[in-house]
Amino acid sequence: MITTAEQYYKQRKKWQAELLLLRSIVLDCHLTEELKWQVPVYTYLDKNIVIVYALKESCGISFLKGGLLKDEHGILKKPGENTQAVRLIRFNNIDDIHTLKSVITDYIFEALEMEESGVKVDTLPKAEAAIPVEFQKRLDENPDLADAFFALTPGRRRAYLLYFCGAKQAITRETRIEKYIPLILAGRGIND
Repeated sequence: MITTAEQYYKQRKKWQAELLLLRSIVLDCHLTEELKWQVPVYTYLDKNIVIVYALKESCGISFLKGGLLKDEHGILKKPGENTQAVRLIRFNNIDDIHTLKSVITDYIFEALEMEESGVKVDTLPKAEAAIPVEFQKRLDENPDLADAFFALTPGRRRAYLLYFCGAKQAITRETRIEKYIPLILAGRGIND
């Protein structure tokens, strides 16, 4: 198990040079390095500012209040269609990071200024997603499943419902529901 940011970087074989360059950029901005959620998180005034991460096909930096940044260069992207605040920059090679080094630094300092000013992200209320008929039937038939589902955090419930409802055909919804019932019963989210 990874217990330090140093271990995180050492264990990454793919993207290691890119990650270390991103790390040096962030640390040059005088942020505090911590390990949260098994990834390096950089804080200021005890607030999470950015995350440096590696995926299979890319690596990058994630700005936790990136939706508030001006993004004059148009490089910040939403990680998902339902994301409200987080914005990220993905990289596939070290040259792109070198090219954007000063922009990344400017964005970090802008994020720090926002944090100092106390600006909050105005998020839209997350309405509970609709429960598809197929899943409602399962909940009605199985009280343990219903108890486990409604004991999940609102975000975990929402993630399941968005995934289930994302299937256009009933058979696909049934298949998805069946696959994830064990996780729900175990009290885990779809991405846990």
